[in-house]
Amino acid sequence: MPAMTPTPNAPPGPDPSLSTIAAGFVTVLVGFASSAAIVFQAAQALGATPAQTSSWMWALGIGMGATCIGLSLRWRMPVVTAWSTPGAAMLVASAAGVPMAEAVAGFLLSALLITIAGFSGVFERMLGRIPLSLASAMLAGVLLRFGIDAFAAIGTEPALVLAMLGTWLLARRLWPRYAVILTLLAGIAVAAAGGLLHAGHLRLELARPVWTTPHFSLASVLGVALPLFVVTMASQNVPGVAVIRASGYAVPVSPAIGWTGVANLLLAPFGGFALNLAAITAAICMGPEAHPDPARRWQAAVWAGVFYLAIGLFGATVAGLFAAFPHALVVAIAGIALLGTLGGSLAAALSEEGQREAAMVTFLVTASGIAMLGIGAAFWGLVAGVIVRQVLRRR
Repeated sequence: MPAMTPTPNAPPGPDPSLSTIAAGFVTVLVGFASSAAIVFQAAQALGATPAQTSSWMWALGIGMGATCIGLSLRWRMPVVTAWSTPGAAMLVASAAGVPMAEAVAGFLLSALLITIAGFSGVFERMLGRIPLSLASAMLAGVLLRFGIDAFAAIGTEPALVLAMLGTWLLARRLWPRYAVILTLLAGIAVAAAGGLLHAGHLRLELARPVWTTPHFSLASVLGVALPLFVVTMASQNVPGVAVIRASGYAVPVSPAIGWTGVANLLLAPFGGFALNLAAITAAICMGPEAHPDPARRWQAAVWAGVFYLAIGLFGATVAGLFAAFPHALVVAIAGIALLGTLGGSLAAALSEEGQREAAMVTFLVTASGIAMLGIGAAFWGLVAGVIVRQVLRRR
């Protein structure tokens, strides 16, 4: 599947800017605020103690931080990883009651399967058949909800969201590189002035890893490992690869997924249940708001990795910090940061007249949020688009 824009052979060196730092922070803010509660629920469903729950955040933060930084520096392209939110939801729904030692064994087996699927190249060869128009339509469908939610938040916190939108519009006119960071700062200022920040219970506390010795059983294989592997690959890595390609980056997909599996293997005994390529949060680092030069947007992914490392080291403190932000601020900054990427994805999806119907079906199915067999709408959107494309393709 061809890239939208060519990736330079010799990317320029570091050019740190506030826009890349802001994009990295917003990436972590959106990723953590939108799904951390599900991870905590998954740990509780498996009977984790408070120390083990803290260890989960340590393992996931270290894993995401190391892979974001390492892979982005290696290829000088933005590579953003995340924990498997559908995987955590699966643990809540179907693995509750499984002893922690058996669950950890399932984490290890799932990570091993992800490593093999990545380094073998099988997964990438399957995805190579997805056209760019469908990948872009899938990305647009995923991001549509964030754009809608940003404006819908006006109904709950009009002063806060309108102030953020006004700041963004003015900054896009005068200082476009710093539009997102200025919008975020304006949102924090308005929230603080209106008493919407809840930072009274913050405390500085280091997270500590807790080792759990795995115990392999039939339940760990059939009840944890296989469902976790399938859900993570279909609901997370498929959209993650599509976002990378729709954004125009020739990231080596097979080794990228393989290395997330390796990191997962190392951290599984400490609670790192599943790591994968990010989709929604990756789009923040790959869009024009991160940096006007696509060849320098990898720095935003590195900064995201730095902030993820902070989550790993100061799990309880960072959890309290992100929880202090009002929900309207989080959804507003997410939608604003993704506007450029959403527009570019829609343009790419509809650019080829012969594939327009297939792209629209992909977009609508993905945007519908439908979930079947425990697999999210992004996967089914691609499946529906491929079917429509094959049926309507002229011989």
